[in-house]
Amino acid sequence: GRTPLSQAASKGHESIVKMLLYTGKVDVDSKDKYSRTPLSYAVSIGCDSVVELLLDTGKVEIDSRDNYGRTPLSQAISRGYTSIVWLLLEQQKAKINS
Repeated sequence: GRTPLSQAASKGHESIVKMLLYTGKVDVDSKDKYSRTPLSYAVSIGCDSVVELLLDTGKVEIDSRDNYGRTPLSQAISRGYTSIVWLLLEQQKAKINS
């Protein structure tokens, strides 16, 4: 199953994501059975604000791949989410060849 953070990220619920992050008790980079993380869920729906919140923690693996080999960057590119592509590239951890 998905964690509450992944569920909130997948729906773009910025205020809930903020609350969960504020507790300091959530695994920001937790993976579900498909190896998807809260970041990958936020990217998949194009939610810039949640992507930014997660990136700001400094605890996410930006180049994490899901079971289908997709990274958050490759998802953002394939969906045309330009602003998220920039957010990920600005972190300087994202690999352009993902």
